[in-house]
Amino acid sequence: MTTQQTPAVLHTPTEVAGAPAARPDAAPGPLDLLAIVLMVILCLSWGLNQVAVKLALPDVPPVIQATIRAVGATVLLAIWMRLRGVAFDFADGTLKPGLLIGVLFAVQFVLIYRGLLYTSASRSVVYLSTAPIFVVIAARWFLPSERFTPLQWGGLSVSFVGIILAFGEASPFAKPEQALGNIMMLIAAIGAAGTTLIAKASVLSRAPCEKTLLYQLGAAVPVSALAAAVLGEHIESMPSNLSIASLTFQTAWVVFITYLLWYGLIQHYSANRLAALTFLTPLFGVAAGYLVLDEPMTPWFLTAVAMVTVGTSLPRVPDLLALRSRLSPPRR
Repeated sequence: MTTQQTPAVLHTPTEVAGAPAARPDAAPGPLDLLAIVLMVILCLSWGLNQVAVKLALPDVPPVIQATIRAVGATVLLAIWMRLRGVAFDFADGTLKPGLLIGVLFAVQFVLIYRGLLYTSASRSVVYLSTAPIFVVIAARWFLPSERFTPLQWGGLSVSFVGIILAFGEASPFAKPEQALGNIMMLIAAIGAAGTTLIAKASVLSRAPCEKTLLYQLGAAVPVSALAAAVLGEHIESMPSNLSIASLTFQTAWVVFITYLLWYGLIQHYSANRLAALTFLTPLFGVAAGYLVLDEPMTPWFLTAVAMVTVGTSLPRVPDLLALRSRLSPPRR
């Protein structure tokens, strides 16, 4: 009898990178049109998240945004679990890894939100998309049963060169502290990889996905609130309608609805095939930063974006080819 394992690298959104893909090969058949459309919507939403944070920054400081988002999403998720009858207790031994994954998640998002003060939304989404690279590297030691293909190692190499290019290029409008923001995003990506490894190597891999996400969001509330207080953040006046809309988008749509949609999809379709489409997330994020925030795009940075996108997509080439075959009209 063989033990079913989750894929070595799942290109999940950063927040849920640590949550287990409950049934990675639940449906070995190809994706249908509904799944493809939903995945494009999810990738667009995840790519827009950093832009939404930037839009609210004039009224709401970054770590306070993270705190508000965590509180709202925790309440919504708790209501959802109650209605669905998903139990939240500690008898299954998830408390210690749950608290660990929660604190790691909270620190990760303090870094992301605070880092957006220093770097652009487009650069942040590219650096955050490198989390699977660190999963591949660390899994060599923490998940020795995992075996990686030449495509995965090739993708890692291409992405690594892309990161170097992104750090080396000098945006003409960059603030002096942009390098600090970029480093914060990379550390956050390493944190996302850490949550993935903890979830895969602990009893959380057998827990309901909602429970793992609740550990993450619940721990983020006190940690981010404390961080906001230490950093001296406060709201000086009533936020604008745009800022309120941004916070609502982050909380109700991105963290609550899109992640539940993602979990629903991986329960009905192959997670590998779904993950083959998530290379769209950094592309949407970069485009949104340029179109919405008027962030500058240099040839060097666009080259770096292409290399990171190709590098993180290489392990999914077989699944992308299968998807292309599915969408192509039959030959007569």
